[in-house]
Amino acid sequence: MSLTKRTLAECDAILTAPGMPYEVETRIVDGRVQRVYKHLPRSIRDFWQLYGAQHREQTYVVYEDLRLTYGEAYDGSLHVARIFERVYGVRKGDRVAICSRNLPEYLVAFWACHLIGAVSVMVNAWLPFKPLTYCLEQSASRLVIVDAERADVISPVVPHLRKTGVAGFLVWGSASLRREWDGLKLWSDVMHLRNQSLELLYPPQTDAVTIEPEDDATIFFTSGTTGLPKGVLSTQRQFLTNILNAKIGSSRAILRSGIDLPTDPTGPQKSVLISVPFFHVSGTTSLTMLATSMGMKIVLMRKWDVTKENVRIAGGVPAIVADLLDSPLEGHPFETLIFGGSPAHDRLPRKARMSWPTANMSQTYGLTEANSISVSITGEDYEARPTSTGIPSVVNDILIIRDGMAVPRGQEGEIWLRGPNIMKCYWKDPEATARALTADGWLKTGDLGLIDKEGFLYIRDRIKDLINRGGEKIDSISVENAIHADDRIYQVAAVGVPDPRLGELVAAVVSVKPGFRGQVKEEEVINMVRGNLPHYAVPVMVIVLNNSFELTPSHKIRKEPLRALARQEWERRSRGPPHTMARL
Repeated sequence: MSLTKRTLAECDAILTAPGMPYEVETRIVDGRVQRVYKHLPRSIRDFWQLYGAQHREQTYVVYEDLRLTYGEAYDGSLHVARIFERVYGVRKGDRVAICSRNLPEYLVAFWACHLIGAVSVMVNAWLPFKPLTYCLEQSASRLVIVDAERADVISPVVPHLRKTGVAGFLVWGSASLRREWDGLKLWSDVMHLRNQSLELLYPPQTDAVTIEPEDDATIFFTSGTTGLPKGVLSTQRQFLTNILNAKIGSSRAILRSGIDLPTDPTGPQKSVLISVPFFHVSGTTSLTMLATSMGMKIVLMRKWDVTKENVRIAGGVPAIVADLLDSPLEGHPFETLIFGGSPAHDRLPRKARMSWPTANMSQTYGLTEANSISVSITGEDYEARPTSTGIPSVVNDILIIRDGMAVPRGQEGEIWLRGPNIMKCYWKDPEATARALTADGWLKTGDLGLIDKEGFLYIRDRIKDLINRGGEKIDSISVENAIHADDRIYQVAAVGVPDPRLGELVAAVVSVKPGFRGQVKEEEVINMVRGNLPHYAVPVMVIVLNNSFELTPSHKIRKEPLRALARQEWERRSRGPPHTMARL
């Protein structure tokens, strides 16, 4: 018997019905009328207290030989919260900066921040020295926590950072990792204060503060047009909205197929591989929060080993799925593959379907300023429209704007988003906030797209000159500024060139000053910028020209012909022998 397919409107009516998890109500938030999820936890603390207890006996996180249950992680976060509060004086609204690769301790510290109402500041651990220390300085954090690699980076500026209000610096690791870090303490040296001592010396205060939905919660960092990262400040509600935004796509897909939602979703514990850094919204706001709410086992690893932990859910940026396709995992029983961070090439989901015919696949669209997901597409809808990023959640709205006016469906323009997940502001940057957010709450994404007649969103291009390397959005200005450090260079244009795995790679076209023509070599330019850019922003190719670039009437470099030139040259090199490639 064939099942009757439901329309999108019918699905949303079922999902938002009274008593359903996605039930919506209208509230005045920050002076604006918004649709919000009625049953969303009031705070990140409430969320962790609920699910830490609900899944207490289940495995929570696995990393190498370390395994923590939900209960162990929750108890550990309580202990750490007391130390943050009583030893370092962290209070509600204070900021705690975390700069590290993915570790179990990262999650424990994150939850500890929110048990006391502190703001977690997630600093990109891949940044080079100057922008990394800039983020720490701008955040004015009360406490800074780093891994050993980042301790080596920030050690010289610890005295300066203390002047910004930092009360302490902690380094994850044991005594075996001890180095000469002036002013930094090992995490293990501080955490030896056990609960009995803390109860006597520092009475617990984790339930003494009230945390409201509109209180500040998180700061993630994104690149800006200046080339320096911008802090994205979000409230409890803005951050937590993504929990249901991340789930609604799969619920819609079930209803769209004609099946009713399962009444008892319990079953064997599922494992999710999180290879996306926690300092990205997709790593924490999406994958970690989703996994925690569903009682999943979170698997962290430096190298692929999905079979050992029986991983059933994987994904992130399309490059992760591309890596899986290149690994000997055909036939592995994946249940869900997630594409996010950047649009996947239409061939990628089709290849994934051939390797894992029973896996459910989904694509999401969002950005740091929207706390990850605002739009998603899953299941049969995605397979029928592999170039679409989906439809908005039931609390999000989309406008397509061109020349200051909303355009009809089918026409291209800038994508604007609105909803309870949109950021509060850029941290300490009111001018950038005013450029990005309208008075009535619309976020100007800078992405070019259209909505088709059925309501599905398609991303056509980026209006900004950001290069999207596997979800890592690279500011072209920062690349150009690094190359301009060579006084022989007259003009620079950083552009993206296509890559089947990462979507785009960074390339550059340079014009040489007349007195130095014939003296600048591609390899020299690439080697020069390696120490000043993150590894993912170092150009894989530099085209050296002896003529000046074409300019627009406003005397700006016209990038489109340079982008076409770079892509043509990259394709030529890709067809040539290996030695002609300038890959990292």
